Amino acid sequence: MKHRSLALGICAAVLLSCFAPAARAENLRETPVVRAIKRAEKSVVNIHTEKTAVERDSVFSATPTTKSRKVNGMGTGVVIDERGYIVTNFHVVNEVDQIRAVLHDGSGYNATVVRYDRASDLALIKIEPTRPLQVMPHGTSSDLMLGESVIAVGNAYGYNSTATLGIISALGRDVEANETQSYRNLIQTDASINPGNSGGPLLNLNGEVVGINVAIRAGAQRIGFAIPIDDVRKTVAQLMSTEHLDHTFHGLSSRDVKTAATRMLVVDNTLPESPAAKAGLKPGDVVLKVDDTEIVDSVDWERSLLGRPAGAPVTVTIRRGEAIESLQLALAPLQTGRSRLPNEFVARANNDSPDSDRFWKTLGVRLAPVSADRARMIPSHYKGGLLVTDVRPDSSAAKNGIRKDDILVGLWGFETLKFDDVNWILAHPEQANAPEEKDRYYVIRGQATLYGRIQLTVADANNNSATK
Repeated sequence: MKHRSLALGICAAVLLSCFAPAARAENLRETPVVRAIKRAEKSVVNIHTEKTAVERDSVFSATPTTKSRKVNGMGTGVVIDERGYIVTNFHVVNEVDQIRAVLHDGSGYNATVVRYDRASDLALIKIEPTRPLQVMPHGTSSDLMLGESVIAVGNAYGYNSTATLGIISALGRDVEANETQSYRNLIQTDASINPGNSGGPLLNLNGEVVGINVAIRAGAQRIGFAIPIDDVRKTVAQLMSTEHLDHTFHGLSSRDVKTAATRMLVVDNTLPESPAAKAGLKPGDVVLKVDDTEIVDSVDWERSLLGRPAGAPVTVTIRRGEAIESLQLALAPLQTGRSRLPNEFVARANNDSPDSDRFWKTLGVRLAPVSADRARMIPSHYKGGLLVTDVRPDSSAAKNGIRKDDILVGLWGFETLKFDDVNWILAHPEQANAPEEKDRYYVIRGQATLYGRIQLTVADANNNSATK
């Protein structure tokens, strides 16, 4: 009996040793790359677009005609809110007639463009899903390393959810795509990026998005570019602003702090008598939660308040020093007409004011104070500016490149911080700081400072100022 038991034991040991390598090999297959894709893939959206292209017969034809045809396009998006908000590249959805968003499970939805920022080439689109979506885990681009492994996932040439692997080849690249589009501070990668990848995620090995794929180098091999996620999230916070989407305001001015070890939203200040001020938020507070939504940056802050009615209180959990505190905040409606709030908060033109008429007739623009959210995007060497809310099509401003949503920061060598500054400049055109500044304007568009000229005669300015 003892010998037989020993034999059985030996056989069992042999069997276990036979199966153990297979088990270990099975575990080795699930590499960090596999785990990263598994974590992120449900938040990748495949985008299909349709637009109408107009073709004209040869100009030498005796009876020239026009023909229209449908052109299909493709791109990728990233889910940033479970209610169906998706970020993609602006060029993916620019001037299209239809957007179809296909999720990882194969379900498709029609999408609409909510807002966009042409300069940064980012757009926010929205679908109406039948269930909450999985939000893409986001990392930080503040600690990216040369040679770090990254994964591009996207709708490459229409092949849904294609994944490619590479490394970070360079950081801080400035790229001019064409005469109208340039990019700053891009990530360069050799992960294969193809047409259709635009708007899709560049992932790290933790399965976190660290960039939004945006461009390739034509004619090159494996030279692609992505917008750093920290830059993306700053723009998306503006696109998701409750002021623009819900016409409510909170009055909080904050900054994203992102390093290898820290990701948090820190309060800079609050506007007097605003909801944030009344709630008791103070400079230096770290916002941790709004109700049950964890807050890491300004995107989380805006989306946590999006869709909430004015007057309904929410619980804001903060860290103040070493203490954790809970505050009650209720959004206020963004008022029409003249606001009780400071001008720098409410970005809106008083279209019936004498100043508005004067700027419209003379410059061809309507101007408004810049909101707190937009003001954070103005480079620190400017003290502020005025938001362009409309441009007259036949005006000097339109002909010389000024666009709606630009921020006017300078005119003829002078700052344009408030309406009085512009009125004074129009009344004293001869006092331009230098000959080369005559008629020159400066605007902020996205992350770039642009300039051009508005041809305005002294007589026009003087006649206009006389209407005060």
